[in-house]
Amino acid sequence: MTGDARSGRDSGHADVFGMWMTADGQIRQELLPDGRYDEARGDRRSAYTGRYTVTGDHLDYVDDTGFTATGDIRDGVLHHEHLVLYREDRTEKPS
Repeated sequence: MTGDARSGRDSGHADVFGMWMTADGQIRQELLPDGRYDEARGDRRSAYTGRYTVTGDHLDYVDDTGFTATGDIRDGVLHHEHLVLYREDRTEKPS
């Protein structure tokens, strides 16, 4: 079953809402409850924006330009294509 981000908490989908970032903080991806995302890179706000859906622990992204990408939540870490992103509120990040 595929669900949009709004259905995530109650339907067996990963809890993905909130800010995710690389360990160095250079890439920040905010996953919004309405199924939209906003990704900042360095000083560039909204470098990428689009929508996402959640199926279990898997995310499918469609950028506003039509580019697609995927991600997976493993052990509380978001693996988005070649990026590894951690929840902003998590203090456990590799050094």
